[in-house]
Amino acid sequence: MRRSLRQLGAADLSGRRVLVRVDYNVPLEDGHVRDSTRLVASYPTLDYLRERRARPVLLSHLGRPDGVPDPRYSLQPVAHALAEQGGYEVRFAAPADSEAALGASSDLREGEILLLENTRFLPGETENDEALSQRFARLGDLFVNDAFGTTHRAHASTVGVARWLKPAVAGLLIERELAALDRLRGATRSPFVVALGGAKIGDKIGLLEQFVSRADRILVGGAMANTFLAARGINMADSLIEGAALDTAASLLRRAGGRIELPVDLIVSPGPDAEGEARTVDVESVPPGTMALDIGPETARRYRGAVLDASTLFWNGPMGLFEKETFAAGTDALVAAAAEATVRGAFTVIGGGDSAAAVTRAGLADSVSHVSTGGGAALEYLVEGSLPGIEALDEA
Repeated sequence: MRRSLRQLGAADLSGRRVLVRVDYNVPLEDGHVRDSTRLVASYPTLDYLRERRARPVLLSHLGRPDGVPDPRYSLQPVAHALAEQGGYEVRFAAPADSEAALGASSDLREGEILLLENTRFLPGETENDEALSQRFARLGDLFVNDAFGTTHRAHASTVGVARWLKPAVAGLLIERELAALDRLRGATRSPFVVALGGAKIGDKIGLLEQFVSRADRILVGGAMANTFLAARGINMADSLIEGAALDTAASLLRRAGGRIELPVDLIVSPGPDAEGEARTVDVESVPPGTMALDIGPETARRYRGAVLDASTLFWNGPMGLFEKETFAAGTDALVAAAAEATVRGAFTVIGGGDSAAAVTRAGLADSVSHVSTGGGAALEYLVEGSLPGIEALDEA
């Protein structure tokens, strides 16, 4: 167990610069934040610090600028969004490791927040460079990691800085994330249902290995289902199939003993943009020249029933190409079922990424037990039970 921000006393925080690693890797459009979900997720930690008269100094990355400044990935629009949407007094400084940033952190007044420029503008961030880690450490009097979505990466702003700045503790967002995921890793109430979608088995092989003997039912959708169906010898026409994973899929099906459930019908079309030609077919009858782009209505009905019967649900990955309305019905059915199952008393966790986006799009993010802010980090934690950014923090 790692030390939490809640375990620090008021004297540890009052008047002190608290260097907080947040995850503000948000989508931008025309210089504005398009989706503020990750900003909102950081508010509880920011409010907790400000209520205790601490002075928060925030580090984050945005995109992949490869160690050089790129205006397309500047965090300046995020500073504006924090001020306008969060109601905070926000200052901004760049570069994140500069004397200007150090001076701004020292001059920060009570009630203000300082957001520093994109950490990935700096060479050495993604290499966990020791010298850069030390420069980051100068910016605060203690360190809080609240960027769950980046904790599976050993970077200077997530792991390196924690070696040089103490205490180094988990923020309230990470505390919530680990509580939910530890509950999934431990004794789960049965029926335990896992729903997996997305494109690749390879991305979730560890998770499948973890749950194939623990889950009561594993519902498979998305392009991942195509590979499992092909492993059963079904002709999937032009559907996306992960050829290198066919043997793995066949092995998992044998070992699961019927617990892995696959679609019985599909929505197919000649391509993602041919929405007007979409139709429902049986899995054994995928026409030549078409590809599967969503689970069919009968499969959606069966999966919905499985979710409603669940006492514990973990879902990661959409059931189809949900970004297009024609191919969103399967994913939307699971979203609605997860919310209804929660009302019935189930413990429901949405594992970040596209599935989290689907729940948010439906306006039901507050209607499930937990929506993870880190898809890759959540999957890795469920498989490994630890993450580099968590291990770097002080023990409780």
